Amino acid sequence: MHEIVLLNVTGEDHPGLTAALTETLSRYGVKILDIGQAVIHDHLALGMLLQVPSEAGAGSVLKELLFQTHQLGLAVAFNPVADEEYERWVAAQGKPRYIISLLGRMLTAHNLSRVAAVVSAHGLNIDSITRLSGRFSLRREEPHRRACVEFFIRGAAEDPTALRRDLLEITREEEVDVAFQEDNLFRRNRRLIVFDMDSTLVQTEVIDELAFEAGVGAQVARITEAAMRGEIDFQQSFRRRLALLKGLDAAVLDGIAERLPITEGAERLISTLKRLGYRVGILSGGFSYFAQRLQQRFGLDCVSANELDIREGKLTGEVIGDIVDGAKKAELLRQMAEQLGIGLEQVIAVGDGANDLPMLSIAGLGVAFHAKPVVRENARHAISTLGLDGILYLLGVRDREVS
Repeated sequence: MHEIVLLNVTGEDHPGLTAALTETLSRYGVKILDIGQAVIHDHLALGMLLQVPSEAGAGSVLKELLFQTHQLGLAVAFNPVADEEYERWVAAQGKPRYIISLLGRMLTAHNLSRVAAVVSAHGLNIDSITRLSGRFSLRREEPHRRACVEFFIRGAAEDPTALRRDLLEITREEEVDVAFQEDNLFRRNRRLIVFDMDSTLVQTEVIDELAFEAGVGAQVARITEAAMRGEIDFQQSFRRRLALLKGLDAAVLDGIAERLPITEGAERLISTLKRLGYRVGILSGGFSYFAQRLQQRFGLDCVSANELDIREGKLTGEVIGDIVDGAKKAELLRQMAEQLGIGLEQVIAVGDGANDLPMLSIAGLGVAFHAKPVVRENARHAISTLGLDGILYLLGVRDREVS
């Protein structure tokens, strides 16, 4: 026979506490059925579900623990657990589990309250909350400050679509991003990441830069914006914009490539994923000349983009071969995954425009990055508050793990 007791210990943390307490339990032959420990600002919270043998006597064990924790300056609480209650808890394992990531420059109690309220409204339970971001000073300005916590959720959502919709509503009203994923093997086993280039990996639309050099900036910008919002067919808009560049001196390409503004967090994200063994590529409706320069800079594995047709040192206003539009991006992404021998569940795709939605929809993790509203609302995940390295949080990577 045995007794089951839930033990909760709190107080100021210092080395050796857990060792001392478990050594006492071991002398009585106590088994640990569950355990969880957290330290926040040097304050310990330790919980253990104990199976105490009848011959040891729960009273004797708890009496010694009470004396020991008092000596250690800790507070302790004991709660008996009935066998039937324990068995119900065991039977609950196997329920679906999810991860909700809350990201922003700074997180408030109100932000966490909104997320917790949505979880509760859909009949789910929060098992734990973990901080992934590093600590930051309140005394100095940090424009690129990052904050992220993960909620580990348990339970079956009756309407996952409504749950995602309610979480997305938070991002419309607060300066935060909320990502909702299944907690499964694939989340920890991605192998390939591909980026759109323009307004994703770089903070500009390259075709707009070319148009500025050609003196047709305003005309091209209007078409670009309409295309990114999904108001104009990509192929049609692409041909119209490109035709306006006819006769542009190809000598300007090098200067544009040199001054491309790299998106915040791009180098940190790419270097970290390459260190983890990821393959990294660009799938762009932009131009290969610029994508290849980025490939050299970041050591990327593969690039697919449109090749400008240049004759006698001038742009002809056309491209060589098929236009890389949304459908083509999805097709190329499938080919990349097949060549690497991985499933699409192991792929991350990142983009900002309507022409990125096909590849975002088939990737295991499709992220709309600082995207237009129509893209953000149709993608499963979106980041609008942080740089590209915010994607590391969606993979469960902690700041302290990134050099």
